[in-house]
Amino acid sequence: MKVSHSPAALFAAFDDPGLIAHAGLVLTIRLAERCGLPALVAGKVKLTGAGNGAGTAVDAKALSIVGGMIAGADSIEDLDVLRHGGLSRLFGGVRAPSTLGTFLRAFTWGHVRQLESAVRGFTCNLAAHTEQFPTWLSGRNS
Repeated sequence: MKVSHSPAALFAAFDDPGLIAHAGLVLTIRLAERCGLPALVAGKVKLTGAGNGAGTAVDAKALSIVGGMIAGADSIEDLDVLRHGGLSRLFGGVRAPSTLGTFLRAFTWGHVRQLESAVRGFTCNLAAHTEQFPTWLSGRNS
């Protein structure tokens, strides 16, 4: 068997600044904000003594990492996925991968425990907000 025509001389590039490849992130990040993830991270994670501004805007940096992971990033370099196309118009405060890398490298065991505490509170808020768990699990009685 042989192809009876030559390959098309066409090149497709998705580089329009208005394209949004991960539009589903809007709902996910909005849910995280509604359930208090940024406030919990800002209130619990204190990167004292971290240089290069790693301890500032921890809420925005943490949410950038969460958004990047949801969009498929599995390394610091891949977190650049949030700065492609029209995503920068949908989200404010997205940090550069180098900034996020500096932020992550500033974590010590104690900071991981602080983040764990924030995530625990977020999970409780999420359970209460979505009403997908039994009332005994979310701590509410009906």
